[in-house]
Amino acid sequence: MKNTEWFKQAKFGMMVHWGLYALPAGEWEGRRMPFIGEWAQSYFRIPNAEYGRLAAAFNPILFDADAWVQLARDAGMQYLVVTSKHHDGFAMYRSRVDAYNIADATPFKRDVIGELAGACRKHGLKLGLYYSQELDWHEPHGGGYRSGHTNCGCMSWTNDWDFPDNEAKDFARCFEGKIKPQVEELLRNYGELCLIWFDTPGVITPEQSSELFQLVKRHQPGCLVNTRIGNGLGDYRSMGDNEIPESFFGDELVETAATLNDTWGYKSFDQNWKPAGEVLRIKSHLNARGVNYLLNVGPDALGRIPVPSEEILRQVGAATSH
Repeated sequence: MKNTEWFKQAKFGMMVHWGLYALPAGEWEGRRMPFIGEWAQSYFRIPNAEYGRLAAAFNPILFDADAWVQLARDAGMQYLVVTSKHHDGFAMYRSRVDAYNIADATPFKRDVIGELAGACRKHGLKLGLYYSQELDWHEPHGGGYRSGHTNCGCMSWTNDWDFPDNEAKDFARCFEGKIKPQVEELLRNYGELCLIWFDTPGVITPEQSSELFQLVKRHQPGCLVNTRIGNGLGDYRSMGDNEIPESFFGDELVETAATLNDTWGYKSFDQNWKPAGEVLRIKSHLNARGVNYLLNVGPDALGRIPVPSEEILRQVGAATSH
């Protein structure tokens, strides 16, 4: 079956936002952040020298790739999309390109993406990888520097606390030095990927988006690419975060990524969970319109999917298995 056909039939998948931001869990120096927890470094404007020290404390000894994948299967999900690198620039796999990664910079010293790839093969779940191809706060020339602040008005797209001179930034240096070679690592080292989930294009040029798209297709012709690669490219449309469209999409490949509470990355104090009935209602609404439902969980710093997330997903699976 072609991946386009599989994607159309998949209907339901699990997204995982997991990284160093699970350690502060939405809190820093006596303050709690609103909004989404994986943006903690930008919200609190934490210098890389400080934020990077979180790696020395990141030791998720309760992480169990098989348990994550089995939970997704039990919920009736057909694919897993996990953050291989988010906007903070920290890779959740063993990267030869940059030592700022979970295998080299933490006491855990394991390759999370490798373990999840193995678990997906074992349990028959398709694997996709999220990769932030533009924003990278660890890099002096990470993107987003022409966009000011996010729509909430208090978080910078680019790292302008460590690297305040936006006029001097050249995304091409980040793109050539880190982005492209890391994407190639992901395509070469983890077996068959059903998709690459790119995000937040801004300064990326049409030529760079095209080069990245062709890089994916050269290594894995069947790997789908979402429209957030930028500049009108992509095999399938990523709707806005938590967007529930009314339109019917026919043969177009469409997906909505959505949260179970109000954050993607783990926040210890966000308990605004959607009940299973609401998840089922949203799933039915989206699937009836030809839209896949990519539902997120945010594991904690020990590698545990929060109990409310697990309970909700098991209830969803029980309701749909009859």
